[in-house]
Amino acid sequence: MKRPPIRILDLSGTPEQMGFTHGSTYRELIQAYTEERVSLAASDLWTGQALGRDTVLELADSMVAAHQAHSPTLATEMLAMAEGAGITPAEAVIVGGFTDFVDTVRAHQGGPHPDEVMEDDCTAFIVPDSMAGGAGFYGQTWDMHDTATEYVVLLRLAPDDAPNAVVFTTTGALGQIGMNELGVCVGINNLTAADGKPGVTWPQVVRHALTMESAAEAKDAILEADLAGGHNFLVFDANDDGYSIEAMPTARPMVQLNGSALVHTNHTVHPESTAVQGDRSPMLMDSSQLRLDTASKILGDSGGDLTVEDLMELTREPTAVCQVSVEPYHVESSGAAIMRPQTLDFWACWGLPSHNEFTSVGLPS
Repeated sequence: MKRPPIRILDLSGTPEQMGFTHGSTYRELIQAYTEERVSLAASDLWTGQALGRDTVLELADSMVAAHQAHSPTLATEMLAMAEGAGITPAEAVIVGGFTDFVDTVRAHQGGPHPDEVMEDDCTAFIVPDSMAGGAGFYGQTWDMHDTATEYVVLLRLAPDDAPNAVVFTTTGALGQIGMNELGVCVGINNLTAADGKPGVTWPQVVRHALTMESAAEAKDAILEADLAGGHNFLVFDANDDGYSIEAMPTARPMVQLNGSALVHTNHTVHPESTAVQGDRSPMLMDSSQLRLDTASKILGDSGGDLTVEDLMELTREPTAVCQVSVEPYHVESSGAAIMRPQTLDFWACWGLPSHNEFTSVGLPS
């Protein structure tokens, strides 16, 4: 469970240069992760009926156009990553946006969603300025099936045509949690969508939101995206503006930060998004609710003036928040990230926060 400090890859230049460097640097890891993800999506674990590799790749290939329409720049980076890694564009859609892609697969196939492969991923929170000595935080665990932990990486981005940023992600994915040089922070929780469809997957939506100048602009970018599956997106900026958006393909209710901490886990809380939420097992619903209640209580009982050390300890909370892999789901906290947009501080850890230290990472200069 003990891992080294989180690895960091610096990417700069054109979309083609950034993507190819990402793909070629982690070529073997990306190929291995891709094979695992494609095999899972093609198996009967996801729908109760095996689709076969060709069918899955055909569906993924049909989604490339949605990525190009959403952001030609980021789609170019994704395709250059695929070239560098030696995978196809369809495989790039799957390895980067797997949890959205399986929402699309389930909707396409119309099959059941077995308990053994349900996701229960991430505990996220926004701490407003008033609760953190005048400079608030965004933070979260990144929880996933325990086989994903090996692929965690931090990207420091210096694109030619967008703000510099730091993103926590996995090899082969454009970005999952991040902050740009303007102090805009973006993070996620996975949701189970019953209304999945061919569209753009969430890592590209995160990266696109990180090209914006404010949380309000990032929120609008998320609301406008042609989504493939369900995620809760949280955005926060240096002006103490923040939002939590339960973003399903056909429903996107949201709440704005109002002076109290915002916490979200892996179940919907708004009627509009609950209406299109896929079935979740009672065990995972209990886990998600317990993590929501535990994090909310810790932050609510803090009395204000929270520090980054306090939030690191929140990610390590042992009874609910910091998840350890157990049967039958094998979900674990594969890492965590904490950001402070006013000061542009970014801290990240690789692996279980309870067993690993956070690294302070600067933005590209």
